[in-house]
Amino acid sequence: MTEPTSPLRIPDYRRFWIARFLTVASTLSMVVLIGYQTYDIARADYGMTRPEAAFQLGLLGLVQFIPLFFLTPVAGLAADRFDRRYVACASLGIDILISIIIATLTWHGAMTLPLCFILAAAHGTARVFSGPAMSSIAPNIVPPALLPRAVALSSIGFTSGQVAGPAVGGLLFAAHPAVPYILSASLLTVAALLIVSIRPIRADQTSDLHPVRQMIEGLQFAWRDRFLLGCITLDLFAVLFAGATAMLPVFARDILQVGSEGLGLMRAAPAFGAGLVALYLSFRPLSHNVGTKMLWAVAVFGAATIVFGVSTYFPLSMAMLGVLGAADMVSVFVRNTLVQLNTPDTMRGRVSSISGLAISASNELGEMQSGLAAALLGATGAVVFGGVGAIVVTAIWAWIFPELRWAKTFAPQYRQSSPKERETAQ
Repeated sequence: MTEPTSPLRIPDYRRFWIARFLTVASTLSMVVLIGYQTYDIARADYGMTRPEAAFQLGLLGLVQFIPLFFLTPVAGLAADRFDRRYVACASLGIDILISIIIATLTWHGAMTLPLCFILAAAHGTARVFSGPAMSSIAPNIVPPALLPRAVALSSIGFTSGQVAGPAVGGLLFAAHPAVPYILSASLLTVAALLIVSIRPIRADQTSDLHPVRQMIEGLQFAWRDRFLLGCITLDLFAVLFAGATAMLPVFARDILQVGSEGLGLMRAAPAFGAGLVALYLSFRPLSHNVGTKMLWAVAVFGAATIVFGVSTYFPLSMAMLGVLGAADMVSVFVRNTLVQLNTPDTMRGRVSSISGLAISASNELGEMQSGLAAALLGATGAVVFGGVGAIVVTAIWAWIFPELRWAKTFAPQYRQSSPKERETAQ
């Protein structure tokens, strides 16, 4: 049988790609609109000032992170011990239920701040199981030689969903606030059916270690690989500071005054920039000087965040959001390719969950940090402070993790040696 030349020639991968797109589009639309509703309810129904309402957005990020923090080791183990299709579908089922509840409450005008927080926390619980299961499916259905292209194509599906979900959701929300949640529930159902239709994925039943020991084993693997650890923590702390997206409801409603429609477009702009880079990488994946390119990309991410923070011109703000999304995609590609290529399949769920925890910590705790900073410095000051912080973190990480600067390829044995050591070896 002729080997496929592209992941898209594999039927199971096509189903996975479509399901990933639908899942991201639906859940991100839901999350963005919950944020907008939280800010709007705080301002209109509770009479909060702009800084007070912005702080509620920070709390919203925190309640989504709490279940991620406590359940990540369990979610990673579940992705390694059970059929990853069913783990992913169970998490999608939770999000379907959440979408239906929000649609019903919104339709009857019964949404309150406590309900926003409770439902956001429930979504955080669903996402902690969905992340490692979904990200670990692709290596099981494509040959290793096609995995870098599969990672890039998967990123295209992810970022396409990030573009389409908030943009369509924002437009539908303007027509009627309940409609985008109804659509999310429908698309998530289709995604679950597509995941189930993928051929069965064998679960790992070979380890005799106690489940707690298996969780520790995954942490040890990530800790011992200096390049992997540097990639994960760089993304964690850079995005933790530069959480511009958390303040988008403030910019949309009060600074740029573009409403929910503009919020949807602004939330989609980073994904649009990321999608263009992912499309390029699907044809020409990074293969040389991967560490240095990632460091420069994070620095550009911070600079674009600063310009966005001071902008009061909507087209410029959109452009900067696109640039920071494009820069972030380079970091995402390096980290995801590293995890997929250099992690044993029996540990891939656990290591992916650790990487996912870092991403979620940077996003959700970044929202909390932005909310606190906005309460003290205002939304503009908070975003600018975050951009500067991302650049400072990049400089520090380039120093304390020289492996990032030395890295020429993704190969483990080559990554971990200095230029002088390589010259000696030659």
